[in-house]
Amino acid sequence: MIMSRIEAPRDDITTNLLDRLLAGLPAEAVVTDPDVTASYANDMASFCEAGTPAVVVLPRTVEQVQHVMRTATELRVPVVPQGARTGLSGGANTSDGCIALSLTKMDRILEINPVDRIAVVEPGVINAALSRAVNEHGLYYPPDPSSWEMCTIGGNIGTASGGLCCVKYGVTAEYVLGLDVVLADGRLMSTGRRTAKGVAGYDLTRLFVGSEGSLGIVVRAVLGLRPQPPQQLVLAAEFPSASAACDAVCRIMEGGHVPSLLELMDRTTVKAVNAIANMGLPETTEALLLAAFDTPDPAADLAAVGALCEAAGASQVVPADDAAESELLLQARRLSLTALEAVKGTTMIDDVCVPRSRLGDMLEGVDRIAEKYDLTIGVCAHAGDGNTHPTVCFDATDPDESRRARESFDEIMALGLELGGTITGEHGVGVLKKEWLAREIGPVGLEMQRAVKAVFDPLGILNPGKLF
Repeated sequence: MIMSRIEAPRDDITTNLLDRLLAGLPAEAVVTDPDVTASYANDMASFCEAGTPAVVVLPRTVEQVQHVMRTATELRVPVVPQGARTGLSGGANTSDGCIALSLTKMDRILEINPVDRIAVVEPGVINAALSRAVNEHGLYYPPDPSSWEMCTIGGNIGTASGGLCCVKYGVTAEYVLGLDVVLADGRLMSTGRRTAKGVAGYDLTRLFVGSEGSLGIVVRAVLGLRPQPPQQLVLAAEFPSASAACDAVCRIMEGGHVPSLLELMDRTTVKAVNAIANMGLPETTEALLLAAFDTPDPAADLAAVGALCEAAGASQVVPADDAAESELLLQARRLSLTALEAVKGTTMIDDVCVPRSRLGDMLEGVDRIAEKYDLTIGVCAHAGDGNTHPTVCFDATDPDESRRARESFDEIMALGLELGGTITGEHGVGVLKKEWLAREIGPVGLEMQRAVKAVFDPLGILNPGKLF
């Protein structure tokens, strides 16, 4: 990567911006090479427009972030906060002439406190790195998005991301206790607490979680931790239909069981994973359900859940013998999205969450939509949450297939709302789902959200064009 002050011709406005930025930043933190800045233009979402940033800034300190925001406010320049850009909604996509503010260099774990069960981290810390670090203290940070080896804590906070373990442990929002946030005008604000309890004032911490960088720049986070649970064991159950697998999910949850993981892969996903990884998953199944327990006696819990799966019509139930076999099954689930992308080269990944009781209706509806548009649509799901990821596979070089992919994506979101669900359970709104956010929350809700945005960002410079 080449970092220098002057890389390409620029107009007076851009020159003034760079001069002002460099007055408070080291030269290596300011990137202007157009080939490099172009690589920061978008995240991993399809069908999301992205502009050309004027500059990429990679700060290492809170003070440097404050300087960027003061400069942006003075010059009325938009700022797009970014983490690892593994998002799937266009939330990190840049706009023309903006500052792309990449926080990946702020990657220090500042504190791990086993007594208070907290970790204090900068936004660029990789999720998996934090998880491994706290494990060394006998602690556990539960949120584990499928991209956990790449995604950052700041990005996780921005989208309120989830993961495989949400059915038992919940999403990122439930572990963010406090934040340090640089506001649009460069002021630094602290929210929340380090204590186990605290209800002083409005919950501004929760407001920032899921705000996609539209209200302020998170520069430090206090995260709650849990004691490290026992090693989990996994069960795999094959079903002759997706509806039977969803019936099993309902029976498990109704029965009061608390699995640490309850995931579903449909037949399309199973075949795709086998194609890229030779996992040996059963391709004769219409749906594969994975259930895990990290209790003191996981074998007994798996046996009880296995019986419920059989009662729901499972054709085969196979509990893992040990941790290694369990991890192999989980790896298959984590490969789902990568495998589906390999089917046609491009995917649109939906993120519709429905009530668990409507999960079967959701999967049946996706099948109908796939048939209607003559497309391959695979579904993997955090079934215990009702959070589905219908993934439309298409050839981006085929205009007609691309059109059908986009139309099918919209029909899937409409189906989710019809079933009493939401357009996003963990990926965020970004650019991709702006129209659908307005449909979900209604005109009054939209008015109130815009009013909140105006309080924190009166000039509208923070991640403009996202959410609404």
